[in-house]
Amino acid sequence: MGALYLTTLLVSLGCMLLLDWRFRLFFWRDTVAAMVVTVVGLAFFLVWDVAGIAGGIFFRGDATIATGILLAPELPIEEPVFLLFLVVCTMVIYTGAVRILSRLRARRRTEEVRG
Repeated sequence: MGALYLTTLLVSLGCMLLLDWRFRLFFWRDTVAAMVVTVVGLAFFLVWDVAGIAGGIFFRGDATIATGILLAPELPIEEPVFLLFLVVCTMVIYTGAVRILSRLRARRRTEEVRG
């Protein structure tokens, strides 16, 4: 049970990447740009976490579903995986929403021209 959270995060990340692959939204649309956004986003959130830990704001806690492996004091191995999932999920949702809204606008323009 100690790896349940990490496993769930990895499976969820895999599902987001499958959606991304299926609809060519983020990594499969522009790999270089996606890598830059992902690395910058992950670094930003890791710095945020380290600052919160150093300031005594963030604590690891004792969850039985976590592995208990720490990368640094109060920074469990699950945290960077969660942050990676957060960045990828956000970008897949954002690019998907942009695509849907663009198609709706195009459809509306086409209907206005016809009507």
